[in-house]
Amino acid sequence: MAQQQRKPFRPVRQEEPYRINDRIRVPQVRLVGENIAPGIYDIQQALRMAEEQNLDLVEISPNAVPPVCKVIDYSKFKYEQKKKQKEIKANAQKVVIKEIRFSPTTDDHDYEFKLKHALNFLKEGAKVKAYVQFSGREIVFKEQGYKLLERFAKGLDEVGKIELEPKLEGKRMSIILTPKALKK
Repeated sequence: MAQQQRKPFRPVRQEEPYRINDRIRVPQVRLVGENIAPGIYDIQQALRMAEEQNLDLVEISPNAVPPVCKVIDYSKFKYEQKKKQKEIKANAQKVVIKEIRFSPTTDDHDYEFKLKHALNFLKEGAKVKAYVQFSGREIVFKEQGYKLLERFAKGLDEVGKIELEPKLEGKRMSIILTPKALKK
């Protein structure tokens, strides 16, 4: 039996998001940076200026005419960019959806209890997905489930608004409510 020839292992090279130094392939660049007079320079002259300061020439805006390059320490620049991305990600709001389950025969006390919880969820800024779960032959009470969800939405009218009208999916009828903008 002949052995199969294996390909040599090659680590995957990650493509750099910015072109630096010799990878910049344009005749002229607009140069910015510390200790440099901003202006349009020949690429060789710009590379020489960056080398004299022991820094890198980084293409910041490749679509500009001529492309904008900055004389900076590239590893420090990459670190700053990662830090900015993390900060943006941390400040992004995460949407929380809380679910509340009913049956078509939910008692008034249970309904009030769940309504109070939904009110708190909306005040905290979470979305609320309320659904009526039909089991067995309860599906014949679709109208009762619809009325229950409508009553639920009206009960939360002050703090929430309907994002998705009540709709039936299989044996589950659901509605989604979002918090109204808080008045300051």
